[in-house]
Amino acid sequence: MRQETGRAVRVNGRTVHVEESGEGPDWVVFEAGQGLGRTSWDAVLPLLADRARLVAYDRAGFGRSGRTAACLDIDDLAADLVAMVEAVVPDRFVLVAHSMGGLVARRAAESLQPRLRGLLLVDPTPESAPVYDTFDQTAAKVDRALSVTQQLVRFRPLARMASGNIRRVFPADTYATMLAEDFVPDGIAQTRKEMRAVAAAIPRLRAEPPALPTCPTVLLSASRPAKGRAAQHAAIAEHQRRWIDTLPDGRFEEVDAGHLLQAERPDTVADRVGHLLDRVPGRSAPPA
Repeated sequence: MRQETGRAVRVNGRTVHVEESGEGPDWVVFEAGQGLGRTSWDAVLPLLADRARLVAYDRAGFGRSGRTAACLDIDDLAADLVAMVEAVVPDRFVLVAHSMGGLVARRAAESLQPRLRGLLLVDPTPESAPVYDTFDQTAAKVDRALSVTQQLVRFRPLARMASGNIRRVFPADTYATMLAEDFVPDGIAQTRKEMRAVAAAIPRLRAEPPALPTCPTVLLSASRPAKGRAAQHAAIAEHQRRWIDTLPDGRFEEVDAGHLLQAERPDTVADRVGHLLDRVPGRSAPPA
């Protein structure tokens, strides 16, 4: 399995596991999507290692972070991200977030804005998207399925079956770590908590959306829908475009990949991080 070492960082009475790598004068912080942690960025980090100091972490309850009995909401997760950055990152930085992590990052950006050099969102779902219109019902169905999965993953062959979509796109050593840390009963239990946290947060996020980021912002939209979800995928992409169009310095880009874009196209993610690091305030983004 992967050999990266990290450290425990206290945030808001909880402990999160943080791994730092890379070298250089710049800083980049990575926020994972739902059900994933620091390892989800493994294919991207080596591509940036000679350019910047890189910070990836597990949210409370995931991976090597401390377990928590609390049901943390999106605001709690955003507060943990802010506290982790304040403890670890001494300078301005680029923030990269995948999927649900985009909600966390956008809320955290309200506090982090003065320090943000750029924001890269990897296939997020804006709270305005119609998929969230009945998300409380969807979350309840998914929770019932995950409650079964939570028991099944006690048996390693079944855990490998349940994580087949992850195994197909991530490096073998990364997948081995994910299987050992995330596809276990505690990891699935935390995924269930985060699913409920998103369902609870959507009405509030729709009523009072996070403040728009003022830093250069790039949104990478995965162009390949999951099987049977072409219509839903198209609606999400449309709302991604609408959201990015509201920003003073935003860029939308479609990428030929599925939702786990950072695993399928790590080169694209790393390249766009580099573009954000290269940006000078007031200068247009370089062409793709």
